[in-house]
Amino acid sequence: MAIQAGVIGATGYAGAELVRILSGHPQVELAAISSVSYAGQPLSAVYPAYYGLCDMVCGTEEEVLDKSKVVFAALPHGLSQEIAKKCYDTDKVFIDLGADFRLKRLEEYEQWYGVKAIYPELHEEAVYGLPEFFRDKIRGKKLIANPGCYTTAVPLALVPALKAGLIEKDGIIADCKSGVTGAGRKSTQDTHYPELNEGMHAYKVGGHRHTPEIEQTLRSICGEEVKVTFTPHLLPVNRGILATCYAHLKAGTTLAQLQQTYQEFYQNEYFIHVLPQGMRADIHHVRCSNFCEIELHTDERTGMLVAVSALDNMVKGAAGQAVQNMNLALGLPETTGLTMFPPAF
Repeated sequence: MAIQAGVIGATGYAGAELVRILSGHPQVELAAISSVSYAGQPLSAVYPAYYGLCDMVCGTEEEVLDKSKVVFAALPHGLSQEIAKKCYDTDKVFIDLGADFRLKRLEEYEQWYGVKAIYPELHEEAVYGLPEFFRDKIRGKKLIANPGCYTTAVPLALVPALKAGLIEKDGIIADCKSGVTGAGRKSTQDTHYPELNEGMHAYKVGGHRHTPEIEQTLRSICGEEVKVTFTPHLLPVNRGILATCYAHLKAGTTLAQLQQTYQEFYQNEYFIHVLPQGMRADIHHVRCSNFCEIELHTDERTGMLVAVSALDNMVKGAAGQAVQNMNLALGLPETTGLTMFPPAF
């Protein structure tokens, strides 16, 4: 029997990507979708590429909750807590693509997002859904906090070296670039085409909300506090995250040692490709897929690791990872519905 899945917030970029992926999942039936802005309209009226493929009408949140066993919420922060409570009370799987359950320290959540944690017990119950690191905790769970794009790309680039003790915990820098879909569907001055095209700029320097989330993942791996200087930039492209991460190498660490460490760490991870020397991680290579590429370098003059990761911010950085988490939660093969290759060009 097909799994009944629903998407709340289906007309945002992440929500629409969820619909695309779930529609091709062999064990899922898309039961209902919702949108506040486009209520009563077919999804194909919002995204014409879906015409004849998904003409489902955008209903209400209540309809999604009523018809679905698995509920995905692709909403801005602050809007998922009540939905999570309803799902928890009715024994549904709830996967939140927003930020409401990502931070375990409630004071950090309230400080960085300006929202009160109204159900602290649900924050305790939620598991952080980065499968490559927390797979065993995700299996069978009903409340999953799906990481975002930067908070996936940076730990994937750094964790093997950090866990193996090959880099220092101080002085880590994450210099990241994102496609404009990461800013959401609602246009702003910065994402207006004449402002964005042929340009690139940093934003929220020294205070981006994803900083404590990145640090939380690294801390959970090494068991100690880790501070990261994280700076995001907006690229004039639709999709992709490129994270260039710098860390001080421990004395005597070689590039060959790092390469072997990463290859062994990720050898059983279907979605992670540690590239051989001479190949480069490129957002073009992972577009529309759930894969992440990682390339490694050392700067012998400065004693630095340079680890570069590339992924699609809408797939491995959002909707694809959410489906990966659903598969784990329901005991399905983890790659189900996610094995599509990236386009070659």
